[in-house]
Amino acid sequence: MMDNVLAWITGNRIPLGAWAKAGVDWLIANGGFFFDWLSTVLQVMIDALLWCLQTPHPLIVVAVATVLAWWLRRNLLFPLFVAAALLVIVNQGYWKETTETLSLVLAAAAVCMAIGVPVGVAAAHRPRLSAFIRPILDLMQTMPTFVYLIPVLILFGLGMVPGLIATVIFAVPAPIRLTELGVKSTPRQLVEAGQAFGATPRQLLWKVELPWALPNIMAGLTQTIMLSLSMVVIAALVGAPGLGVPVLRALNSVNIAKGFEAGAMIVLVAIVLDRFLRHEGKRESGQ
Repeated sequence: MMDNVLAWITGNRIPLGAWAKAGVDWLIANGGFFFDWLSTVLQVMIDALLWCLQTPHPLIVVAVATVLAWWLRRNLLFPLFVAAALLVIVNQGYWKETTETLSLVLAAAAVCMAIGVPVGVAAAHRPRLSAFIRPILDLMQTMPTFVYLIPVLILFGLGMVPGLIATVIFAVPAPIRLTELGVKSTPRQLVEAGQAFGATPRQLLWKVELPWALPNIMAGLTQTIMLSLSMVVIAALVGAPGLGVPVLRALNSVNIAKGFEAGAMIVLVAIVLDRFLRHEGKRESGQ
């Protein structure tokens, strides 16, 4: 009896793969113009970042980053670390790959925050939307990256753009979740005080909820940066240049020295970006 039931279950497979293929085929047939436009826009963004990072002499970029670090933190240790980290990258001969990785990561972070913050705010105010997107976000973060690389490759081809799209799919749940959490955690007393003074919902959002949620939003940005950096090797598989390429080459040739060098450069970039974006502000419970 149990064998018959098992045979019936296995003999009547749900065509999940066929449905996914049909969906991708429909997108190819009906959304070609949109994907071409999106690819062009994202490529322009990446090219602009690459131009800003690669046109000046590397030492000029190091100097600008050091001055910016001093301006942000107003202490000597952080700018010295930034200068030392970037000079190590130059010394090891990975400056071009680092600028390519930075362009990919910064572009992905910009896209993720542009999507994540509005969606997070909307989800915080609409419980039904929050319940609807929660399993979608779980799917985006738990689905193996190589699975959605296949349709991304078909829709966008090889290069930086498919790497950017794959990175956004993997990283965008972080800013959505953290923005939603930050807005939802706004004390009721603050909201009621704003309403008592006649604030509109838009004014409450911009003057009360978003300032309160800012630490969470910045944490979402930091998480996006870290998740994007974790995708550089995956992005290299679809033709994206950067620090993922020497890592892949080291893996293919079992070159321990080259793999460690490229990996150390990724770590330095991650630490520098994390320190740049760390939000030092503190909430005051009495306000």
